[in-house]
Amino acid sequence: MDFLPLGDRRGSLVALEGQRTVPFAIQRVYYLFGTKAGVSRGYHAHRRLQQVAVCVAGRCRMVLDDGVSRESVWLDSPTRGLMIRSMVWREMHDFTPDCVLLVLASAHYDEADYIRDYQQFRAKLASIE
Repeated sequence: MDFLPLGDRRGSLVALEGQRTVPFAIQRVYYLFGTKAGVSRGYHAHRRLQQVAVCVAGRCRMVLDDGVSRESVWLDSPTRGLMIRSMVWREMHDFTPDCVLLVLASAHYDEADYIRDYQQFRAKLASIE
């Protein structure tokens, strides 16, 4: 998803609004930064939670797996967001030292919503079908 940058000679601004530029009511915002070289993150799916990820500085590579296809996407622009629906396995790799990854979430933190084991994720997908 693309976000319209606003601005003038002083610089740029991107406004992220729940149920407008982001397709859900935003309940939680967090950001990752200072990820050490060679470290990967994520390795989980959410049962219900939806998210939009935006790399506001630097870049990283997201891997999304819906049980049918596995896709690798570079996040490297503060005007591009990646929609991550529920029941999608996500991994984050190749963080640059200056990477700041902003995540907008459709719900507050709930550990019970996480699936942290890939085989359990696959089994849950199979039970839904």
